[in-house]
Amino acid sequence: MREFEFVITFDRGADDLMDLFFEYPSLSTRSSTCFTTRERMWRIDHVRGEQDALEAFDDVFLDENWCNECFDVVNCDTSRMYHVLDRKQNSRTVYTYRREVHRCHSIPHHVVDHLGDGVVFESRRTAGEYRWRILYPGEQPIGDLYDDIESNLREGLHLEVSHLSQAGNWDVDSRVAAQLSPAHWEVLEAAIEHDYYARPRAVTVAELASILDTPRSTVQYRLRTAEDLIVEQFVDTAL
Repeated sequence: MREFEFVITFDRGADDLMDLFFEYPSLSTRSSTCFTTRERMWRIDHVRGEQDALEAFDDVFLDENWCNECFDVVNCDTSRMYHVLDRKQNSRTVYTYRREVHRCHSIPHHVVDHLGDGVVFESRRTAGEYRWRILYPGEQPIGDLYDDIESNLREGLHLEVSHLSQAGNWDVDSRVAAQLSPAHWEVLEAAIEHDYYARPRAVTVAELASILDTPRSTVQYRLRTAEDLIVEQFVDTAL
């Protein structure tokens, strides 16, 4: 098994959906499932962000007149369906189903077209970039795949190649994300936003507690248990 990673970067103004990730830094998406054939693609995405970011995301992403996977043209005449499986104040889980058509192909279509069946996909969207991680059986070269993707990107989109390696540590992100509670995520996101993990630290636990309007002991407990889980999962996977 081999894996490789690449990133599609976006200029501001090049894509309505990706512009939201520039506008709302808290907004991010992560796919937990993505399947494709040469004719169809279906996937599940987990979306996180502040309430105003998610409301803006809903307006664009869930519009069936808008193509969220079109990178060669601005939009295209293809059937697509979006369904919200789970809706919370700071998160969404969304199912997508779309049909591939000429001159309007998703990234998974290009990958399967070059590498064949048996491919596993993982993707993330954050400010300005759409990052893909691909797991596939075999030893096929991927230079032609990169050339195909790059040649089909419209103006304002760019391909950056990351790495090619033997497969490993594949599902640790998903395991950690699934086990952290919304309360853990709230504390971790506040800690990162306010540079709690910077050296030297920009805020103390007491100051985080004040920001979150939560007792200091509760914030400290959530930080410690979240850190314990993250370290345990990553260390266990590396051993």
